[in-house]
Amino acid sequence: MSDQQPSTSKQTRATTQRQNGAADNVLADDTAISPAEFSGTDLVVGYPGNDEPVIDGESVTVSPGEVTALIGPNGSGKSTLLKGLADKITPESGTVLLDGDVIDSLGSKELARKLGILSQQNVAPAGISVEDLVERGRYPYCGFFESLTDDDRAAVEEAIELAGVEHLRDREVGSLSGGQKQLVWIAMALAQNTDVVLLDEPTTFLDPHHQLEVMEIVEALRDENNITVVVVLHDIVQAARHADYIVALRDGSVYDCGPPEQIITEQLLAEVFEIEAVVTETERGLQVEPLEPINEPVSRDEEGTG
Repeated sequence: MSDQQPSTSKQTRATTQRQNGAADNVLADDTAISPAEFSGTDLVVGYPGNDEPVIDGESVTVSPGEVTALIGPNGSGKSTLLKGLADKITPESGTVLLDGDVIDSLGSKELARKLGILSQQNVAPAGISVEDLVERGRYPYCGFFESLTDDDRAAVEEAIELAGVEHLRDREVGSLSGGQKQLVWIAMALAQNTDVVLLDEPTTFLDPHHQLEVMEIVEALRDENNITVVVVLHDIVQAARHADYIVALRDGSVYDCGPPEQIITEQLLAEVFEIEAVVTETERGLQVEPLEPINEPVSRDEEGTG
């Protein structure tokens, strides 16, 4: 067992609230906003044709206005949990609440005004420009065939600026590098102007420069716009550095959760990721140095014996 007690009710909760109050929502709205409440309770999520669900009875409560990172090895259920929270996969049972509303009771446009999601794989229409793709983020407000309003255009401009793709606005999306494309897709998600943003492995396959750009955007959403962010990350150091709260999954279950300094430990890395590693606290946050794989998984009980 780890020294931290896991939630006996299988409920993940961010316990610390940001103290700087509601920030201005710069995405086409200068009025102050309150961060969104977002939670899933007793979720059972799986895929058609599978005998067993991937997520079986887990609960997650995301702290408003903070960054929550879902971490875990391949196949642990991170992306499946995120899709269940976003209603991209309808849970077999359980409830997802967004600001008190049951998420599957919301119409598709109403939900898209409240919650944005960036999936792992996205395909842009052939020949579409960066600006035109970002404008599609305004679909929940005006539809595909209606003209953009001044507010719509302001939201698009703010999203392009925040994502740092002004210099690409006239380029065809298909001509961009992988890192540039990811920033453009993030800009489209930002143009939705939602209170909650879900990102599924947004830094995977990107070079270090673009990884840092993406994570800076995540921090800006939290710090400047008071947006609630849930992000799936493979990079443990990124999670430790940028997230306010960590949810560690193993085999479809929430294994442990809490602030990074409590969760990212050598013991958790051994038990969840099956690696021997050294975790060091530095002035720039936690540093993780992987040493070698562990071929015999370490259980919590075994770790506490001997």
